[in-house]
Amino acid sequence: MSGPTRGPGRSPASEDGGRTVERVARRLDVGRLVLPAAAVVTGVVLLVVFYYPVATVFVESVVVDGRLTVGPVSEILTSDFYLVDIIGFTAYQAFLSTVASVALGLPGAWILARFEFPGRRTLRSVTILPFVLPSIMVAIGFVAMFGRRGTLNGVLGAVGLGPVELLFTLEAVVVAHAFYNAPLVTRVVTAAWESVDARTVETARSLGASPTRAFRDVVVPQLLPAVAVGATLTFVFTFASFPIVLALGGFQLATVEVWIFKLVSDLEYAEAAALATVETGISLGLTYAYLRYESQTSGQGEGANPLPRQSLVPETASVKTLASRLSILVYGLVVVVVFVGPIASMLLASVSNAEGFTLAHYRFLLERQATGAAFQVKPLPAIRNSLLFGVATVAVALPMGVVVSVLSARAGWKGRLVDTLAMGPLAVSGIVVGLGLLRGLVFGVDVFGREVVVTGTVAIVAAHAVAAYPFVTRNVSPLLARLNPRLVESARSLGASRARALWDVELPLVWAGVVAGAAFAFAISVGEFDSTVILASGSGSYTMPVAVERYLGRRLGPATAMGSILLVVTAASFVVIDRFGGRWEL
Repeated sequence: MSGPTRGPGRSPASEDGGRTVERVARRLDVGRLVLPAAAVVTGVVLLVVFYYPVATVFVESVVVDGRLTVGPVSEILTSDFYLVDIIGFTAYQAFLSTVASVALGLPGAWILARFEFPGRRTLRSVTILPFVLPSIMVAIGFVAMFGRRGTLNGVLGAVGLGPVELLFTLEAVVVAHAFYNAPLVTRVVTAAWESVDARTVETARSLGASPTRAFRDVVVPQLLPAVAVGATLTFVFTFASFPIVLALGGFQLATVEVWIFKLVSDLEYAEAAALATVETGISLGLTYAYLRYESQTSGQGEGANPLPRQSLVPETASVKTLASRLSILVYGLVVVVVFVGPIASMLLASVSNAEGFTLAHYRFLLERQATGAAFQVKPLPAIRNSLLFGVATVAVALPMGVVVSVLSARAGWKGRLVDTLAMGPLAVSGIVVGLGLLRGLVFGVDVFGREVVVTGTVAIVAAHAVAAYPFVTRNVSPLLARLNPRLVESARSLGASRARALWDVELPLVWAGVVAGAAFAFAISVGEFDSTVILASGSGSYTMPVAVERYLGRRLGPATAMGSILLVVTAASFVVIDRFGGRWEL
């Protein structure tokens, strides 16, 4: 029996070659679709778990009984209570917190930018801690230090001075906010100071300017924009502060976030939505101003001719040198009190009581785990949930952040538009996102006649991923932007798809940023409190930060013990970030 006939002039080798070409062509076609498909999936995820929940909050603030109205928002803006006591006080404490953060952060920038000493690079990397340390943990540290039986009163009592009461005061809230945001100011201003070209200062000096005049006329104008950015970010963060105010101020010092939480707890959803809408409008305006400045200075780094650094231990002593070193020593003492004191106090309080050293607080956690009632907060489920949510958040936030980085790094004005839209979570508080998820996906949404309900656990991971992926983008995008575009062009000319070029060429070169972004995502998830406290229900979804807050409402000791465990977990994330994220940018 004869085999199938071949066309004239076609050999088996040519047929195999043709099939190979067809397979390669199909793979290339599929490869071209991978990145666009990933971008579409990322956009859908953002739409479902961020923009839709936020839109739900906005709609509830302007739709009452099926009718469009501005009544709820108008009531907020015309009410003396909301306008003065809530929004006005929130802005006032944010202003004081911003002033304190700038005043505390600028000397740190001066030391890091102008002096050389062992551990300077490590100390500079510590300025990322505000993005890693859970705010509820910091609040516990301040309670342990400034409470009636705290470390500060213990030291004052040892020297014969009376106790001071700082808890539930505006001063405690402002100092705690400075703890969080002064390192942010330091980081931003240090980067600007290191980008100052030493030749511009030398030119001013050669024209007869004194060192003070050269600093005032040449250096200060280049630092002011960075100071403004640091102050703007600090104001945005402290305006939307929640755990610190809740723990240190309570409802008697209620800010917008704290009052939204109270309204949600009281099931006053429409009023909460109206207040959240006003707050989000303010935050979006401030964040837009920040992003505009960042787009103008995106290439800022250490200059080619940075100002020379001085040794922290001078070879010769003069009156001026001794005065500057004395000021550094005083600043160092302030840093110890404000930054080291709260964390050390929390650790100390977790292993001590009125009788001295004890492990009773950790034993309490073990006993609660073994014999606690079903409705009580137990430590092991909280730790398990935090770790699982953290891993799930990385799995969602990492690819989202990388895709947004690719879209924004080399796409001109379209990339800037993508970056602006994708950075929305930085301007919208976790309370607003949590409220939107609660009122939308958690309570159920009607989709083509079927009710779609997202469980609390999935909603928590979604909220965490939304909060975390911008930090992945902020780690990866600057590194991608610095790569030579010809590397991708060469890979494409050799037949690689855009996705293959990203996987084989670009990601290996920016792997450090990807790892740092993953560590950021994990740390943010583990420490997230704002949305979690709204969405968590029952033992299946509460996390370590929620457990810390629940314990704090009853006993300080177990709260500090759980806070110390939380510190260990987040410290591991910081080690990874410090190792791989040295080029991380805001």
